[in-house]
Amino acid sequence: MRDIDDLRKEFENFDTKGEFCVDGSCEADEKADLKDYPDYTEALYAKLIAPHVSGVYISRWDIKDIALAAGESMAIHPRKRMFELLMKFAVTKENMQLFLDALKEHMEEKIAIYEDLMRQFPASSEVFAPKVEKARKTIRLFPKILEEYFD
Repeated sequence: MRDIDDLRKEFENFDTKGEFCVDGSCEADEKADLKDYPDYTEALYAKLIAPHVSGVYISRWDIKDIALAAGESMAIHPRKRMFELLMKFAVTKENMQLFLDALKEHMEEKIAIYEDLMRQFPASSEVFAPKVEKARKTIRLFPKILEEYFD
């Protein structure tokens, strides 16, 4: 499990480039149906990798670790390219399940960090509680992803 210095470093390296919005201030991206997107890779990228939707920031190294846990090895590229390569791996229901399981485990680790910070620093709940809620909501979306794309 990572410590507070690792989390601080991750926040310092966070590159917003317009993808960041204050919790609750973004347009209701979460309510869009996945079928509204013409390309499932774009849809999943918007749902799973965007921190303002998923509640967690997933770095390039995180994607590499998630891919490895799912059974796919990959080099470091820009985040979007890495996600596209991971989706090429996840074209079968079985591989998508492996990917979603690895992503769920990764997100649960992030949730554990956030919850630990909220316990240690109760005032931080205002910042981390919405992120935990979004992460749990994203995890609950995983069965629907399998259903929409593979059934």
